[in-house]
Amino acid sequence: MSIVFKIEELSKKFISKESEKLVLDNINISMKAGEIFGLIGLNGIGKTTLIRIALDLIQPDKGNISFFDRSHKDRNSRQDICYLPERFHPSVYLTGYEFLNIFNLFYGKKLDKKYTQELAIRLDLDPNALDKQIKSYSKGMGQKMGLISCFLSEAPLLILDEPMSGLDPKARIGLKDLILDYKKQGKSVFFSSHILADVDEICDRINILNNTKIVFDGIAEDLKQNFNEPSLERAFLKLIQ
Repeated sequence: MSIVFKIEELSKKFISKESEKLVLDNINISMKAGEIFGLIGLNGIGKTTLIRIALDLIQPDKGNISFFDRSHKDRNSRQDICYLPERFHPSVYLTGYEFLNIFNLFYGKKLDKKYTQELAIRLDLDPNALDKQIKSYSKGMGQKMGLISCFLSEAPLLILDEPMSGLDPKARIGLKDLILDYKKQGKSVFFSSHILADVDEICDRINILNNTKIVFDGIAEDLKQNFNEPSLERAFLKLIQ
């Protein structure tokens, strides 16, 4: 299977006048095409920093990163990626449909309203809300807009930073089903999360980030067996302790 996302020997330290903080130390990640890949770790451990470095939004101290065998420094390497940040804030002055129309232009696509409404329903968003200005949306509704835009992109690789944030249980189930359907189309999904039950349910492979390093690379079932625990949460806690 081809490699869609690769990180080699990545390190990052944040330096201020008062202190130095090593966040990532010699990180190696390799994601195959068609995988649902979960990066998990405690809040504030460096998951978002890793993603932002990969997308060339933060400069690493050292390391190599590639998408589809092209350096992340090459702008064309990101043409097959759709990214949803942890804190997603679409323009409050646009309606839902207006935002999605503009977003689709980045991918050279015309908005399919019927499919858009289907995605909204699956994420437990009233399709009528798409005609309203985003300033009337709740946090969860804004998050659902971001997710709809990602699936509309049909990009070969989705990178989702804490995509379950702000979603109620019904929407989380809908999102997990959408991610699984996306994989069936031959596409890949990389997402970070601290909600381990969701990771356990849908990920083909996980990496655990703790104390600046990847401390586990494999399938969730192996981690649970290693620690003789029925849940990923309990096995994760034993590992990081």
